[in-house]
Amino acid sequence: MTQDELKALVGQAALAHVVPGSIVGVGTGSTVNKFIDALAGIRDRIAGAVSSSQQSTARLEAHGIRVFDGNEVEHLPVYVDGADEIDHRGFMIKGGGAALTREKIVADLADRFVCIADASKLVGTLGAFALPVEIIASAQAQITRRFAALGGQATLRAGVLTDNGHPLLDVRGLSITDPLGLETEINQWPGVVSVGIFARHKARVCLLGTADGVRTLEF
Repeated sequence: MTQDELKALVGQAALAHVVPGSIVGVGTGSTVNKFIDALAGIRDRIAGAVSSSQQSTARLEAHGIRVFDGNEVEHLPVYVDGADEIDHRGFMIKGGGAALTREKIVADLADRFVCIADASKLVGTLGAFALPVEIIASAQAQITRRFAALGGQATLRAGVLTDNGHPLLDVRGLSITDPLGLETEINQWPGVVSVGIFARHKARVCLLGTADGVRTLEF
């Protein structure tokens, strides 16, 4: 089974977690695109969606799904999104698609985070995937030094700004054994908009696409 087929499989499986009549939180990325395409088949059974990126908003609207601004919504039953890495506790690294801050905002509205991913994203320890960090440009040098003190090498993601207009650092060389502790620390650094560790907003369920079908992990 190809990676594309695995993504379609978990995208379809995520429909089982959508609450009829509700507004659905929708993330960003190639796996989420498969979920959006599947969601189009039940668009008459949901009230609409809150999206974490301009890209996902465009795809949802192209399917005739109403997209609400996050400020219009007090809470969501479920948020469906992918991950660049997820460990066996449901902690994730996200932000490869540069939407991490808006993804956290939508995740914070949701009762439940459902992660959809292929089996290659499941890891024992987070950090092999470079950690994305959205920053204020004037703090780049200081934040880079702070990561160096932790053993990480932070490099600017060239030619990329987030939907919020901010640059991104990608940090390599970290072994993230305490995701919640590290997320909490980095969040305190002046100039950090958002860090791509999702520990406070971890997954409650992961639908993992494998050669044998969809494997469900609960945390």
